[in-house]
Amino acid sequence: MNKGIKILSIAVCGIAAIACSSAEKMAEQAENVIVTTEPAVLEVVAGVIDADVTVTYPADYFNPKAILEVTPVIVYDGGEVAMEPYMFQGTKVEDNYEVVPEEGSTITKPLHFEYVEGMENCYLELRGVAMQGKKSVDLPSKKAADGAITTYMLVCKKGKLDLKADGYQEIIPQTAEGQILYSINSSDVKSSELKGQSIKDFQAALDEIASNERKALKGTEVVAYASPDGGEELNGKLSDKRAKSGEKAFTKVTKDKEVGETTVTSVGQDWEGFQELVAASDIEDKDLIIRVLSMYSDPAVREQEIKNMSSVYKTLADDVLPELRRARFIANVEFTNYSSEELVALVDDNIDVLDEPALLRAATLVEKNDDKIKLYDKAIEKFDSAAAKYNKAVIFIQDGKLDKAKDALAACEEDADVLNAKGVIALQENNLEEAEKMFTAAGNDAATENLAVLDILNGKYDEAAAKLAGKEGFNAALAQVLVKNYDAAAAAIKCDCPKAAYLKAVIAARQGDADAVKANLEKANECKDLAKRAEKDIEFAQYR
Repeated sequence: MNKGIKILSIAVCGIAAIACSSAEKMAEQAENVIVTTEPAVLEVVAGVIDADVTVTYPADYFNPKAILEVTPVIVYDGGEVAMEPYMFQGTKVEDNYEVVPEEGSTITKPLHFEYVEGMENCYLELRGVAMQGKKSVDLPSKKAADGAITTYMLVCKKGKLDLKADGYQEIIPQTAEGQILYSINSSDVKSSELKGQSIKDFQAALDEIASNERKALKGTEVVAYASPDGGEELNGKLSDKRAKSGEKAFTKVTKDKEVGETTVTSVGQDWEGFQELVAASDIEDKDLIIRVLSMYSDPAVREQEIKNMSSVYKTLADDVLPELRRARFIANVEFTNYSSEELVALVDDNIDVLDEPALLRAATLVEKNDDKIKLYDKAIEKFDSAAAKYNKAVIFIQDGKLDKAKDALAACEEDADVLNAKGVIALQENNLEEAEKMFTAAGNDAATENLAVLDILNGKYDEAAAKLAGKEGFNAALAQVLVKNYDAAAAAIKCDCPKAAYLKAVIAARQGDADAVKANLEKANECKDLAKRAEKDIEFAQYR
């Protein structure tokens, strides 16, 4: 990029006939006027081109009786756009224009143009008319700046959208369980307990685990308890004895079974189990009992307070406490869920066996968006799936079917994801004000990235770079390019697509790496639109 532009220009000079020379003579002396622009290369920011033009008039140049009309014009492919002219006057003109003294002056004026498609290939031209009395002279037009950088327009406006989590587990932890019960204050195992249905079910579960290729036994446990009545110390010792007798009973009922490594634990008083059983019961005062448990942490105080409830304590003693005098036998299992290949096959062969998480996961595996929609519809039909309702809207947005997306979102309960999706629709419809409103209300990570897109479109490059700091992806890289942090920009590019290559070429051009510019543009030119853009992009002017 040029660091500055020095040109000869009489379009911005205060030129008119002076006592010793004509207007035509002033045109011949135009080399004495110096013009610079800042920036030296024009840049489109937030849809406009703003710059400053600075003119230095030499001494004895501006006729004190002259008026100068200067019109900045951008000439671009397909047309031109002119600003309202600036007016200057000599010291002896009785008017209200800006005065240029005879001893010379340096004047800086702002330039402002609304971007029009095609201005990326343009130049800034200054046209002037010098007037004195009834005489006027059209001054030769002079180019003041070349091109207009439009790199920010590469921003991806599709919007960041995250699907709702499907909750699908490749490996599902499972347990199989049986238990034996003890008499009050006893650690002896009754033979009837070893023949009970709970133990039979546990033994059958161990057999099923061994024969099921999807299940892997990860270990077994013996966990012993005492009911929370009779004192903490006494119950602790009783629980320990039950752990020992329970371990012996476990060994007996699992002989010839695969059990893996077995751990034995003594819990002591089972307040947790007590609360669970009370909560699940139909005891009239159960809410009061649970409130007592939450109010007191000391086991002795808890026990006494509950015993004070004479109206319910007998019910607790008869129906709840006996269930807590126990040893649990637990098998810990890992179940291998359907693989991706199996899920895709089941979509066609036996879709009804798929639960909600499986349907949601399958929708991410099929390629066609129509097939994704069908799976989400199935999840909605069978499970009234909130995630499927939202994910369906996401697919419509990605497909550009915004009206259908709006209908799908209308069926969703509004949350951060839904608000963000509404913002993405507004962004794609170029309703930036509504998009900002939705993204701000959403406040999630995706919405923050989308707000960075608005920052880029609005020329707030520092804010965009801050929001996308440490992120990966095209927009994150573009934001860093716009703040001239090229190392961070290069690190953020992970895609090998033509558009990413184009941005790499921009970085290389700004760093003066001609070989990298050429290599990346060759990749970018696989996209016809990017190839066409590169032909006119001022970023590559010195590499053509």
